[in-house]
Amino acid sequence: MSALLLAWVAVASLAAFALCGVDKSAARRGATRVRERTLLLTALVGGSPGLVLGMLVFRHKTRKASFLGKLALVLVAQAALALVVWRLTS
Repeated sequence: MSALLLAWVAVASLAAFALCGVDKSAARRGATRVRERTLLLTALVGGSPGLVLGMLVFRHKTRKASFLGKLALVLVAQAALALVVWRLTS
């Protein structure tokens, strides 16, 4: 089960990282952007490591307080869920 979860997080993280890069590129060109909702949902379903890494690598959305606040809620929710699962399986 843990290998499947790890694979899921890796794929979701890769998608989130790529979306972050695509959005940064679109922002520079003035093209159609990736919705914040899409970025946050990708993080919520397991791609938060990739999104955080993408934000740092591409220097994207690092100063937008509303986005950072929503991402922080996603991270806190994931940490709480991980703690509950860990306690239930230990």
